[in-house]
Amino acid sequence: MAKVVFRSTGKVIEDEKEIKKFLDKYGVLYEKWGVERLPEHLKTNYDLTEEEQKAIIDAYKEELERLKREKGYVAEDIVVLSEKTPNLEKLLDMFKKEHHHIDDEVRFVVDGSGIFPIKINGEIVDVYVEAGDLIVVPAGARHWFELDENRKIKCIRVFKSPAGWEAIYDENETASMPLK
Repeated sequence: MAKVVFRSTGKVIEDEKEIKKFLDKYGVLYEKWGVERLPEHLKTNYDLTEEEQKAIIDAYKEELERLKREKGYVAEDIVVLSEKTPNLEKLLDMFKKEHHHIDDEVRFVVDGSGIFPIKINGEIVDVYVEAGDLIVVPAGARHWFELDENRKIKCIRVFKSPAGWEAIYDENETASMPLK
């Protein structure tokens, strides 16, 4: 189940509507798309062929097209992190560094789970995501990503341009306004 945890107080939000309401206040989009429509092998397989990746994306065509129209995104792909991922620990070390982007970071979780710590008003808020969750961390928001104890995640990511995925680690380098 998705949840939001405030590191400073330990407060937890687990109700889907309350998660959405809280994150919306800070420009973080959260939606539940579900994964019931996907055949089991597309959910659990972490060594996907190009055809299987296309089948996953096609299953969410309606939602993806709506998101593209609303936010100006132009492309999508699949990202997979698991014990089969070459150099997994190096990748995770990179993802765990606080950063921001000049573009939104968009993830729809097809399988697995993870944590997006996001700085909101100077406080770190952990957003736990799982299969069926969509999260859009807005450009300029200081954040990072961690795998949870399951150590695997498979997502559709959506973007405006390849340059949008360039992480900016220097907090003083501007991409957009910070979350307030």
